[in-house]
Amino acid sequence: MPIFESGSDRAKRRDRGVRFLRETHDPLVNFGGESGTMNKIILADSQAIFRAGTAKVLALDDELRIIAQCSDVERMMHALTTFPGSVLLFASLLKPELGRLRVLLEAMGSRGIVIAENNESPGPYLQQGFRGVVLRNTTGSSLVECVRRVAAGETWQPLHANLIEHPEEDLVGARVRDRLTPKEMRIVALIVQGCKNREIATRLKTTEQVIKNYLRSIYDKTGVSDRLELALFTLHHRVLAEAAAMVGSHIEAEEQADAASGNAGRSVKVQSIVRTGT
Repeated sequence: MPIFESGSDRAKRRDRGVRFLRETHDPLVNFGGESGTMNKIILADSQAIFRAGTAKVLALDDELRIIAQCSDVERMMHALTTFPGSVLLFASLLKPELGRLRVLLEAMGSRGIVIAENNESPGPYLQQGFRGVVLRNTTGSSLVECVRRVAAGETWQPLHANLIEHPEEDLVGARVRDRLTPKEMRIVALIVQGCKNREIATRLKTTEQVIKNYLRSIYDKTGVSDRLELALFTLHHRVLAEAAAMVGSHIEAEEQADAASGNAGRSVKVQSIVRTGT
């Protein structure tokens, strides 16, 4: 290293050092800074359709950049260590070990926002050091505002009024649930699970064209324009979401029963061949 170093050379050397620290992901280095604004977002939720909807909403803000999407706790923890100085937006349904997660967030200079279920209280999460809480049925504008505030070093929680179950939302969910036919509800249940038309047709033992025809009717009854909006609409209305979850469980139970029946039938046939040779 030269004894005399110009200001520009010192700046270049400092930048190289910062890049080296970023690339080695030293957990003791706070890249975001307690007072700095972060724009890197890690999104973690086991519901694929909700992840897609959340990503679509956040993408409308040019200053926010989703750098990782995770479907489970293991991937979420890996993303946190890979991308320090980020805002983690994670669903409470993942059920991570909150103490361990908070320690990791602090070590990596990151901040956490909890996506809580509609019947959860934000208080316990805020008391444990998470910077923000949004409810599952939050509006897109509130979600973006929450992420912006937390990225800037502030905290965010739902308004008290949002913690109370709104009768209007229940009425909407109940009204739509009652308008859907049993076949349409089965399709909605599989849409919420993230299934494509081909998979839905296979599981319901029909054709893709039939599913498309049903979807047009479902869109008319719910007032949405595509499958993503349909899934989010369903998840945002408790009564409808519970009905879809129940129907989804019935479908899985039927499939398991069919599989068990098929295996039993094949076993009987094999035994028959062994006995008779035909």
